Amino acid sequence: MSIKIAVILGTRPEIIKMAPVIDEIENRNINYVLIHTGQHYDHEMSDQFFIDLELKKPDYNVGVGSGYHGEQTANMIKGIEEVLIAEKPDLVLVQGDTNAVLSGAIVASKLHIPVGHVEAGLRSYDRSMPEEINREVADVCSKLYFVPTEGSALNLLFAGLNRENIFITGNTIVDACIRNLKIAKKKTDINHMLNLNGDIMTLTMHRAENVDNRERLQNIVDALTELDELTIVFPVHPRTVKNLEKFDLLKELGNYEHIKLIKPLGYLEFLLLLSRSKIIMTDSGGLQEEAITLNIPCATLRYNTERHETVKAGGNMLLGAEKEKIIDNVREILNNADLYNKMKKAPNPYGDGNSSTKIIDVILSEYRDKKLKISVPEDIMKDKSRKLIKINENITVKDFERINSNLIVNIVFEEGDPLYPFDELDLKDKFILVDHLA
Repeated sequence: MSIKIAVILGTRPEIIKMAPVIDEIENRNINYVLIHTGQHYDHEMSDQFFIDLELKKPDYNVGVGSGYHGEQTANMIKGIEEVLIAEKPDLVLVQGDTNAVLSGAIVASKLHIPVGHVEAGLRSYDRSMPEEINREVADVCSKLYFVPTEGSALNLLFAGLNRENIFITGNTIVDACIRNLKIAKKKTDINHMLNLNGDIMTLTMHRAENVDNRERLQNIVDALTELDELTIVFPVHPRTVKNLEKFDLLKELGNYEHIKLIKPLGYLEFLLLLSRSKIIMTDSGGLQEEAITLNIPCATLRYNTERHETVKAGGNMLLGAEKEKIIDNVREILNNADLYNKMKKAPNPYGDGNSSTKIIDVILSEYRDKKLKISVPEDIMKDKSRKLIKINENITVKDFERINSNLIVNIVFEEGDPLYPFDELDLKDKFILVDHLA
């Protein structure tokens, strides 16, 4: 098939989550170009990370480095635009919620190149987070939405996006964990590397709301010093180190034998550390996904999360940043065998590791059916209305739309709860929100 795909990557989490998608593209001999924005990394570090994950070197490195959001995004837009104009891809793939995603989606949409957004539809509904703005803008600019869960799909439907362009594929983090853990085990012995014995808790913390706020950071540090039931392995982010020193907390942490402060690990070493953990404590979004994928209970140092499916599934607990709540809940997880096993065995809401296959299947199908081309819609001036209908008969979504060709089912409500309108969903005794095409 002659489709040409441009894959845009900016940060390590994007590279990690897109690695299995790139594998799938290569396995099917699809023509693609790999564009790296160079966000946060120099060329040498960037190239080595691709080598570690057994990926090819990027065809382009825009090399924007770090900087303020506006400056960084502007440089990315300029660099990505030059590449896309030269390469003329049929589709641009972006992943997640970074400035690279924002820039790539904006540039491609302005050039009338369809955008496929991997991990679309996530929402924390906290607009103080720059990632939330990036997600929303990227979704507005996209053509194909590869969402991890039904909840993410509903977020897009509530935003008024077209159900025909939404595909529930699971999350590629599951594919990536399976793929990359195999690579990690070939290269590293984490127990020997860090001299680990007994039970450990892996801790990561880097978000501004935790590490820039003295009171919250003090609360978390005080909780850590009392949680001496197991070894706490803490790869300390540079931003966190800076603020721990600023608030005179770094030495305090170093005085406790059960707290092992270490420099940030390489991704493969860190993945092995996670797999070795009894519990994970974090304020990272991606780590909440990796924890439930690796069947490890997760305690999240946040009051909200865009990965709410992990909480609903039972594998993740939101602790906020209050000392006593952190201590009490972590000890409850560790000491209550029933709770621990329930969290450990929580069903993974992000799929079974076949997300990459599903994503490429959709792309090829949409390309084959000539649905990727962006053009002026012929019905742009037609009147569109939306209404709520109660269904009293046994009929599926697919059959309802076949019979009522001028109606599109957007959202289904059962006893007030929204449901995604899967084709085979029985609509009896449910309310449906439909678009009416005049």
